[in-house]
Amino acid sequence: MTLSQRDLNVIWHPYTQMKTAKPPIPIVKGEGLYLIDENGNRYMDVVASWWVNIHGHAHPYIAQKVSEQLNTLEHVIFAGFTHPCAVELAERLTQIIPSNQTKIFYSDNGSTAVEVALKMAFQYWYNSGVTKKKVLAFNNSYHGDTFGAMSVSARSAFTNPFESLLFEVEYIDLPTFENLDRLKSQISEQKNQLSSFIFEPLVQGAGGMIMYHPEPLNELIRFCKKQEILIIADEVMTGFGRTGKLFACEYLNEQPDMMCFSKGLTGGTMPMGITSCAESIYERFLSDDKLKTLFHGHSFTANPVACAASLASMDLLLKPETQQQIQLIATKHEKFKQKIEHHPKLKDVRRCGTILAMDWNTNGNTSYFNEVRDKLYEYFLSNGIILRPMGNVLYLLPPYCITAAELDFVYNKIEAALLEI
Repeated sequence: MTLSQRDLNVIWHPYTQMKTAKPPIPIVKGEGLYLIDENGNRYMDVVASWWVNIHGHAHPYIAQKVSEQLNTLEHVIFAGFTHPCAVELAERLTQIIPSNQTKIFYSDNGSTAVEVALKMAFQYWYNSGVTKKKVLAFNNSYHGDTFGAMSVSARSAFTNPFESLLFEVEYIDLPTFENLDRLKSQISEQKNQLSSFIFEPLVQGAGGMIMYHPEPLNELIRFCKKQEILIIADEVMTGFGRTGKLFACEYLNEQPDMMCFSKGLTGGTMPMGITSCAESIYERFLSDDKLKTLFHGHSFTANPVACAASLASMDLLLKPETQQQIQLIATKHEKFKQKIEHHPKLKDVRRCGTILAMDWNTNGNTSYFNEVRDKLYEYFLSNGIILRPMGNVLYLLPPYCITAAELDFVYNKIEAALLEI
């Protein structure tokens, strides 16, 4: 029995209609950009396996640090205890994120990092004796699949079965200088109910790699702060170099009260989530009244092995060679964007840092369920490239280890697809 057959006997895969899906591809090894299946076929992972493997697969430096940690301390309860990796990671992270972020709260994935931020925001007002039970979010947003994270995500096929169970959210369009006055008016009408404003800075990932500009976002954040609305930046996808800077919030003058991190945090080695916050948020929970405690935690909070992987990933990220690679990818993406952006089969081509996205022009609207998705996916897979289109939205988020020649190979196959599909 093959690995794929054994898998189908016992496993239920995410985002997959198991009745109609093809058998999963059995991957047995990773090497940098490449994933290798049990038959020896090599695939270029140019979406970094759901955007997490920023340094590529099986990086020897991360593996070394993880191995050392496993032989030192694999886990310790994080209530009433601490350990060196957790302290060092918090110290080093607060040195590179916006300077107002002073405290680190550990969890275990992107959705829970968002859950923690939302709970911080709601309880901030609860501890203050103020009732604010709504959240401000963008249309087309995506913040995760747990209930709080679903609540602040756009209503869609992902959330429809649970809609009656989700809390109320005020949705607004992405800001432009043309619509700012309208958005401000909409916010003003709800300001006394809005606990917080959560957003994906500059790029809405799962919404279709929708990109927008920092200047109007900056103005919107400034306005929300004046209305006493707490600011949550969800950098789960955009963090750790994806937008060309270490964090997308570096493009902003106005900084958030809370930030959410995951994905590239450990270099894709293992699950880890972090929520950072400003001192003013943390202080609202300091009290002789134990009921003002943030009652949130996970069995694997601040897992030492995940912290070690995160520290190793940060070492790699901050190397000059990695920063040069990020700029190389951004530059080559921009040149390729300019080359294809007027192609009649493409409706829109856009880039932000190392993220390149394009909407395939079909008879239907841009949609996660657009039928061209499977054609594109199979075409690239047959050419040894893993691209996982969101409907008719084709995108690249390669690991930073990708070479110029490998990028050119992918670009050439995209151009060939424009001729053939």
